[in-house]
Amino acid sequence: MKRFTSLLVFTLIFSSVFAQYPPAAGQIGSTAINKDSSIFIDWAVMCNITRGYVNISDTAFEDPAYPGANKASFGDSSSAFGLADNNTISLGDGGSAVLSFNHPIVNGAGFDFAVFENSFDDMFLELAYVEASSDGTHFVRFPSVSLTQTTTQIPGFGTLEATKIHNLAGKYKVFYGTPFDLNDLQDSSGIDLNHITHIRIVDVIGSIGEYYRNYDSQGNVINDPFPTPFWTSGFDLDAVGVIHNTTNIGISDNISENKFIRIYPNPSNSFINLTALNLAKYQIQLLDLTAKLLKQLNFENQITIDIKDLDTGIYFIKGNDENGNMFSEKIIIY
Repeated sequence: MKRFTSLLVFTLIFSSVFAQYPPAAGQIGSTAINKDSSIFIDWAVMCNITRGYVNISDTAFEDPAYPGANKASFGDSSSAFGLADNNTISLGDGGSAVLSFNHPIVNGAGFDFAVFENSFDDMFLELAYVEASSDGTHFVRFPSVSLTQTTTQIPGFGTLEATKIHNLAGKYKVFYGTPFDLNDLQDSSGIDLNHITHIRIVDVIGSIGEYYRNYDSQGNVINDPFPTPFWTSGFDLDAVGVIHNTTNIGISDNISENKFIRIYPNPSNSFINLTALNLAKYQIQLLDLTAKLLKQLNFENQITIDIKDLDTGIYFIKGNDENGNMFSEKIIIY
């Protein structure tokens, strides 16, 4: 029994040290999500920034290019609004950003949102903690893991391996979001996972030194490029894309209805039915978010539309009847 116990302990330690998490964008098994994916249905609309130092280990240090500035100063809060576009704001050592949205994020199936950074390749990675809140005051941090070695400091332009990083923003290069699943917070208190109003991004300082080190959820020191004594210091926030929110989860009875027409099921991934609520004949159009016409049909009483050829995302059904009555309804394809 003693020998078996020793073997078990060794196996657990070995497994922990060499655990592999999803690899860089474009590789088999990666969870990176491209900015153009139709899975994104919304983006952050507000951002409040608390800047960190360009070098927290020397708070008197000033970026030679910007005399008098000892905190990160690249970009502004609007850089984190809207689509991921490589227009970023730098947080500085330990700096943070609190983002809000048009509609609360909810805990759907799989990933619920993704955070975008601007790393120029798959290995120069600057990391950040991610936290969620239902009121903008009380935040809960996602459990994270860093298995990067902690013997030698990763220098300012050093590199990391994505396979050793889990649930830290910045794991993927520019234009590829690191996704997060609210289900990871299901055991947390003081938070409503179906009403997330704010996401907070907190720069991981990255120092393995005694005074400024940060830890993952398992107590491991997080080693990432440090110092980065420039006005672009710290995590460079590009965007936060929403996958699930109150507009595409929990729609009552999966039915959309106005006084002219009923649409169901909504959301759907295969077909939608349209039923007229009067005796009129209808002409309808199926449009994407850019108002591109995808389908145009005429019907009376009821019609079924096949949507299996369409990508995941938000679309609109617009139409009018023979009496000139007009309507527009949003549909969700998943």
